[in-house]
Amino acid sequence: MLELIAKAFNTNKLTKEEIIYLLQNLKDEDRQTLFGYALETKKKHYGDEVYLRGLIEFSNHCRQDCLYCGIRASNPMLSRYRLTPEEIQVCCQEGYNLGYRTFVLQSGEDLWYTKDIIVKIIRRIKDKFPGVAITLSIGERKRDEYEAYFRAGADRFLMRHETASERLYAKLHPTMKLENRLACLQALKEIGYQVGAGFMVGLPGQSHIDLAEDLCYLQELEPDMVGIGPFIPHSETPLKGEKGGTVEDTLVMVALTRLLLPESLLPAATAMGTLHPQGRELALQAGANVVMPLLTPSSVRKLYELYQNKICLNDESGKCRYCIERRINSVGMAADLSRGDSSRFIRTHELKQKR
Repeated sequence: MLELIAKAFNTNKLTKEEIIYLLQNLKDEDRQTLFGYALETKKKHYGDEVYLRGLIEFSNHCRQDCLYCGIRASNPMLSRYRLTPEEIQVCCQEGYNLGYRTFVLQSGEDLWYTKDIIVKIIRRIKDKFPGVAITLSIGERKRDEYEAYFRAGADRFLMRHETASERLYAKLHPTMKLENRLACLQALKEIGYQVGAGFMVGLPGQSHIDLAEDLCYLQELEPDMVGIGPFIPHSETPLKGEKGGTVEDTLVMVALTRLLLPESLLPAATAMGTLHPQGRELALQAGANVVMPLLTPSSVRKLYELYQNKICLNDESGKCRYCIERRINSVGMAADLSRGDSSRFIRTHELKQKR
């Protein structure tokens, strides 16, 4: 086991069979070794810095019906909302005043926001706040829309693949197809975005083989960002009675992702803080290097309910900002409010400029 962990640390590669063996046989003492190597790898590429992103959840309308998601189309108990472009701008202004230089615009798959509306939002933010980075997380769209957003100034696109297992994906996503999801991620890379993928840990029916497939897919895709979080059951979904994922298993996947994709940006998911009072700090100590405090207006925060009992719903944005900075400092790290591009992207961009 220790040889496998050392191999991942030294070569940044493991085969599918090695990953499966590691996941099936990992003991508590091995986990600490794994987390130590992951933290060392993170420090090698990013030092003690942890990037802060301002997260704006601008719509909880969604056309998809994923079985685990609280904002799924067929949840009749949820009050729906949409922020106007002007309200989104106000959120950005507040975030800019707090020091954020990356804004993450996230929503369900809400086609009310047409290509022209999204382009307008991006351009207004870029014009008003020069030098900021914009990350979109709005799901599956047509390639020409992705291209339009990129031309308008969007820098990154985050879209978790959720699971690389065709069997599991089909079971959990009745309105979607894995091949379409993966095609979208490939198109985003080709267009030039810094691309983020990711998956959930502890999904009903998920096996070690499925998790190994996630890591193998990520090694192939080489994304700039990887979002990993535990499955948390929602009472208004078909999976309400299922057992959720755990902090411990999620930390293992965060650490392995750091070793296999050493230059990736890895968020310490808010869901980790929901399951454990120091969940985000534990993720940072296992190789994560991004946190995303909320800029969503307090009047609608509770309505963006992918899962229940989410933390920080009643805190104003400034409190979120300084609270998370203290938490970062508590584990010997420093908050960085710059754009925070991935080291892989920076290196690739510098090579292109030299040519």
